[in-house]
Amino acid sequence: MNSDWNAQWREQILPTLADEAWDLIVIGGGISGAGIVREAARRGWRCLLLEQRDFAWGTSSRSSKMVHGGLRYIAKGQWRLTRDSVRERQRLLDEAPGLVEPMSFMMPHYRGGFPGPRVMGGLLSVYDALAGRRSHQFHDAQQLRFLAPGVKENGLLGGSCFVDALTDDARLVMRVLREARADGAVVLNGVRVKHLLREGGRVCGVQVEDCEAGATMQLHAGVLAVATGAWAERLRPTEAPRQLRPLRGSHLLLPGWRLPVAQAFTFLHESDRRPVFVFPWEGATVVGTTDLDHRNDLDESAHISSAELDYLLTACQQQFPGAEVGVDDVLSTWSGVRPVVGRAAGAHQNKPSNETREHVLWQEPGCVTLAGGKLTTFRPQAIEVLKACAAMLGHSFVDDGAPVFAAVPPLMIPGLSMSQWRRLAGRHGRDLTRLAQLLAELGHETVGATDTLWAELAFACEAEMVVHLDDLLLRRTRLGLLLPRGGEHYLPAIRALCQPRLGWDDERWQEEVQRYRLLWQRDHGLPEATS
Repeated sequence: MNSDWNAQWREQILPTLADEAWDLIVIGGGISGAGIVREAARRGWRCLLLEQRDFAWGTSSRSSKMVHGGLRYIAKGQWRLTRDSVRERQRLLDEAPGLVEPMSFMMPHYRGGFPGPRVMGGLLSVYDALAGRRSHQFHDAQQLRFLAPGVKENGLLGGSCFVDALTDDARLVMRVLREARADGAVVLNGVRVKHLLREGGRVCGVQVEDCEAGATMQLHAGVLAVATGAWAERLRPTEAPRQLRPLRGSHLLLPGWRLPVAQAFTFLHESDRRPVFVFPWEGATVVGTTDLDHRNDLDESAHISSAELDYLLTACQQQFPGAEVGVDDVLSTWSGVRPVVGRAAGAHQNKPSNETREHVLWQEPGCVTLAGGKLTTFRPQAIEVLKACAAMLGHSFVDDGAPVFAAVPPLMIPGLSMSQWRRLAGRHGRDLTRLAQLLAELGHETVGATDTLWAELAFACEAEMVVHLDDLLLRRTRLGLLLPRGGEHYLPAIRALCQPRLGWDDERWQEEVQRYRLLWQRDHGLPEATS
């Protein structure tokens, strides 16, 4: 597979797609679709993945960044989901160090509060048992003041500490997709599936449109897998029941110095007793998340509301009163829409936080749709989808437990610290060799105070299918979230490095900058009422 996975390659491959006899077409370029195409390609299936916008554009770049077992699911009796999650969490920690990293979580306890230390300790014992290892402990109030300076002290009893994991969700998607490409999959963004093709009562292909050039074509396949998240019902038969309940989760990003935390904190919001998190990520501090019915048009990207902003700022003031965090401290925001399968379709009588995060499969001849699910369990979800697809093709399919990620080349790069090497190895995997060549050419300088190297921007432009500027700054890298005003100050330097590599003339660059500024303000700035 051509390593130059870029817009030029895209233009060359698009006209050839209709000539191929695909075993599998995967619709959706988030973590679910990436997992499906990766497992299929590894087994030699001739497979194609189509994403109408950009890889990880939706929920898979706008999650809470957690690879976790879901401690609260135990209390809801969702044992299988928790068991699968903690097992997959450990698998990802083992296979992708530097991309998925362990993180200590602390839940402070207060006099008269629930859950208290004993109840929480019992839940954590079950959590550890499902994971097969003990990772929790209790710290008394004196110890907690040392471990968490600035935490609310009134009535403090201590805190329960346990271990989960964090990731860069968009980079996780990209690494899974690159593994699929290395095994022969064709992976494209900017291609919209307009509708499914059916013959004799069976799905046999798709009618697609190139969102960049406008050309349309028909593609045929033995079976289709639909993994479009909150959009999963769009391609279903009109008579099928509507079961998805889109739920919005919004987050704030603060400069790390403004609310410095050495570990993640989880606590219950005083207004509704929902769990809220404050944790370090990429040198900054994340505050999240909300859980609300998303009633806006799904074709418009989600963004934080004024009420959600106030809710999350109140959470900061509740748990870290001395920090006095306010609106002016917010570096950026993001909102994602969770594809939750509602228990009572259409009724939505349950509170959003009470809905299950279990996934389901909807099947019709020639097509399997994945609905619901979690980022952490993308691999077993993919296996389940492919078992159903294989049955439609008359094949057997077995989960052989093979690694998702190929081994990283044992390459030492002069001038990099071990932590930098680990970070790059986790994000780029087998592509570390090519990245090392760019590091030799461009040096090891980072962009501002972030951990992102200028060489990573160059690599993304050359070999990570950047079609628009926001692809580069919001998903291939996270500079649009981590730098003030989305990195506005750095755009001239980014232009000098990236414009030649992207093959854009001056007019195209200016169009992309204008597009990016508008998109950033709408989706990642403050809501208009408070800006």
